[in-house]
Amino acid sequence: MALDKAAVAHVAALARIRLDEAELEPLAAELSRILLWVEQLSEVDTSDVAPMSSVAAMRLPMRDDDVTDGDCRAAILGNAPQVARSGPEKGFFAVPKVVE
Repeated sequence: MALDKAAVAHVAALARIRLDEAELEPLAAELSRILLWVEQLSEVDTSDVAPMSSVAAMRLPMRDDDVTDGDCRAAILGNAPQVARSGPEKGFFAVPKVVE
């Protein structure tokens, strides 16, 4: 798949990248070579290759699923600009109503 200057200029505009007119032709050629290389990858038969998350056989480190930072409501609410002091909202962050 070959890219022309117009396609490169369009992609650059979408990516908010400013390119001079002189940069478009070399960049189009370079991107075309990259796309040809990617197209070659689709020719490789991967039907017998199992999906994997890493090339090295390893296990993720496991930890106990214990709650360790609970019971600190006062410390958390201390960071709030405003806290509800009464009603069913008592003890929660107070925020302005934004939905009618």
